[in-house]
Amino acid sequence: MFRFADPYFLYLLILLPLLAIFYVYSNYRRKKRLCQYGDPQLLKNLMLGVSKYRQGVKFWIMWIVLGCAIIMLARPQFGTKVEKIKRSGIEVIIALDISNSMLAEDVVPNRLDKAKALISRLVNGFNDDKVGLVVFAGDAFTQLPITNDYISAKMFLESISPSLISSQGTNIGEAIRLSLNSFTPQEEVGRAIIVITDGENHEGGAIEAAKEAAEKGIKVFILGIGSPEGAPIPLEETNDYRKDGEGNIIVTALNESMCREIAQAGNGVYIRVDNSGSAQSLLQKEIDKLTKSDLESTVYSNYNEQFHAIAWIILFLLIVEVLILERKNPLFKNFKLFS
Repeated sequence: MFRFADPYFLYLLILLPLLAIFYVYSNYRRKKRLCQYGDPQLLKNLMLGVSKYRQGVKFWIMWIVLGCAIIMLARPQFGTKVEKIKRSGIEVIIALDISNSMLAEDVVPNRLDKAKALISRLVNGFNDDKVGLVVFAGDAFTQLPITNDYISAKMFLESISPSLISSQGTNIGEAIRLSLNSFTPQEEVGRAIIVITDGENHEGGAIEAAKEAAEKGIKVFILGIGSPEGAPIPLEETNDYRKDGEGNIIVTALNESMCREIAQAGNGVYIRVDNSGSAQSLLQKEIDKLTKSDLESTVYSNYNEQFHAIAWIILFLLIVEVLILERKNPLFKNFKLFS
């Protein structure tokens, strides 16, 4: 497996296109100034020792050298050994409601961002556990298959928005069923499904799906986010709110009774998410009650550094750059390649 040990150095690669644009622009400006002095062909005859291409060749060689140096700083490595290791942990699938109603701002900054922050903190508390991510609205799909790669989990979490699913609604039943199929086949592992939703537009089947999960020994926790009083749904990038067909502002309210029913059917608990941090600690206590078992993971070890090959390429290019003179060499005047 290939990886970079220090990938943050790769951000420096943004310098390459900027340098290329600057060089092309500088060449354009230089040629424009030369044309102001006289006819280009006449100037060419007056500067017989000046090479037309060598300056550019030298620049592009140094441009490649810079790119290679940045990659070398990032420390490319190859994993040469695959190991299966066992860690003691649990498996958790998080099903996140991303319907439009999750943009309501009755919790700060809004329901969806509050939920994403809660998930991020929850993942930070994981150690040897596995986590997967399902998103749902009118439909449900797997955003991240179950994994112990917490960095990837956070990356996928950041990209979540209501635009990922065009079919609106809150199909909690579909989300739970998809989550049930997302666990590993390993047995005797503590498992839980965490559904984060405001409970709006329930489409049926959620209680049956939660009972199915409970029969398989999987607890279903429901995190209800929002307020029972409700709030309007902002239209993104505007100062207006969503309205119904009659022009009335739509108010979305947390359906706590439904959330409690689903949690009870799933042998889990219902937790209200508000502007305090109590939901996080309550959920963590419930997760800590799950039985931890040995989870098998495939990892790469014995990573070998690969910067040596890049260093040799850099050395070769630097030697070539030094040997190429900016002016024409009279010894090669009959060879167009060197002119």
